[in-house]
Amino acid sequence: MDEEHEPSFKQYNPAPRYHARDAAVVLANFHQAKVLMGSATPALETYHNAKTGKYGLVSLTRRFGDVLMPEIELVDIKEKSRKKQMTGRFSDRLLEEMREVLKRGEQIILFQNRRGFSPIVECTTCGVSPQCPNCDVSLTFHRGKNQLRCHYCGYHMAMMRSCIACGSDTLDSKGFGTEQIEAELKDLFPKQTIARMDQDTTRGKHAYAKLIDALENEEIDILVGTQMLAKGLDFRNISLVGVMNADNLLYFPDFRAHERGYQLLSQVAGRAGRTKERGKVLIQTYNPYHQILKQVSVNDYSGMAKEQLEERYQFKYPPFYRIIKIEFKARNFARVEQAAAWFTQALRNQFEEHVLGPEQPAIGRIRNQFIYNTLLKIPPSQSIVKTKKYISAVANRFASVKEFSSVRISVDVDSY
Repeated sequence: MDEEHEPSFKQYNPAPRYHARDAAVVLANFHQAKVLMGSATPALETYHNAKTGKYGLVSLTRRFGDVLMPEIELVDIKEKSRKKQMTGRFSDRLLEEMREVLKRGEQIILFQNRRGFSPIVECTTCGVSPQCPNCDVSLTFHRGKNQLRCHYCGYHMAMMRSCIACGSDTLDSKGFGTEQIEAELKDLFPKQTIARMDQDTTRGKHAYAKLIDALENEEIDILVGTQMLAKGLDFRNISLVGVMNADNLLYFPDFRAHERGYQLLSQVAGRAGRTKERGKVLIQTYNPYHQILKQVSVNDYSGMAKEQLEERYQFKYPPFYRIIKIEFKARNFARVEQAAAWFTQALRNQFEEHVLGPEQPAIGRIRNQFIYNTLLKIPPSQSIVKTKKYISAVANRFASVKEFSSVRISVDVDSY
């Protein structure tokens, strides 16, 4: 299994909810076969299994052809903004390096993990921003189609000329996505060939392959993209990788945010300088002193893993405890709230302090369905079989309660 840390190996929806990596391990066990997992930034569960002797561990300490790891530099955009050294979303340091690279006839990748032009359009007079009618999110502005789109349910509307609340035409966009970076690049480097790789530009049947081929054939000078760029691609002539804003990867309400942030930044950085010359990576951030960014800049995976595993141990998260997430969905808010409270109380009667919730997630309504989550932590000493039997019994009792018939339940084991 190559790139075994990849979150896309986990199927969240629809059922069956499983992790392809775990399925591979179970399948191999049935046939007494070996599984080889490869990754420059293993998942912490896998790394922990290797460190505790459950898996074997082979470390490759050199890159192919003895190429040096890229030089990683953190750029403080808070300081650069204060000194007025920013041109749009680009620091003077990043622009200087880009000009050098283009002068040498080499290629550049710019990473911004958000598509569209800007995630929020706001009226500067009354502060109202257009929201999706089906989900609890603001609509993202896509300038190419002059539309406001919801990235959860696909709802879209034409971009407004004036505010829907007060009628003022003082509309301002907040934040930025790949589309905005591409537009700014076309102004800054009008003679260069610039392309964008995100969900919007790779919808066509062969669009993804065409972009990859064009980059390989050196027809593209600068490629802007989302995390699609981090998927273990091997480009020969990329000597500079720029991360436009590292902060939105790290400040996320998820116990895996720091691990995922490290993996993504490290994988994107790995696209630079894969042949003879040493590549360069510039990471723009408002907080260059963040521990994860420091670890990325010196390729300190083991330091990151040690710290994160220590935190996971203290707060009882995987790989030390198993986790089961139970999700409740319904169109009626009061109904789903009541159902989640009933189910959670039934679990709490048995598992006591190991039950967390019920809580609404960060986005509490998607496609007009209100959502509540309950988390169950299973200590290593607890029987998995008995736990499963008890949850199934509670689910059967729940199904027989007439007023909860409209509430859908999904159970996700090891929800990573």
